[in-house]
Amino acid sequence: MERWITYALISMLFAGFTSVIAKYGMKNVGGDTALVVRTSMVFLLVWLNAFVFNHVGKLTALSKKDVMSLCLSGVTTTISWIFYYRAIKEGNVSVVATIDKASIVVTLLLSFIILKEPFTWQIGVAAVLITAGLLILIYK
Repeated sequence: MERWITYALISMLFAGFTSVIAKYGMKNVGGDTALVVRTSMVFLLVWLNAFVFNHVGKLTALSKKDVMSLCLSGVTTTISWIFYYRAIKEGNVSVVATIDKASIVVTLLLSFIILKEPFTWQIGVAAVLITAGLLILIYK
């Protein structure tokens, strides 16, 4: 198995825990307050990771375009997280997380248009199935 697949599987596993643990931890506070605590921990751990694996020095390799793209990604992540946490505070995590993960369809479309990644029939079928599942959840 290629290393990137292993990384993706580890990401999937921990992402699965994230929402359930977050919902459990926000019994006494709103989604925005919970997000402040969670994001503060993310910030600290990402910097720790950068120091431990000696990536801080590589920040100078970033171009202005790279920084702008990464900052824009940070903005879109922030908007996503704010509304995700509001949604899991009010709704069932199982449904909210499923709807949120349907963002893969948006990711697929943008990866073809912006990144010029190849489209395969397997990706097309997966996107159709994900969209069908989303529609089933939304229109009960």
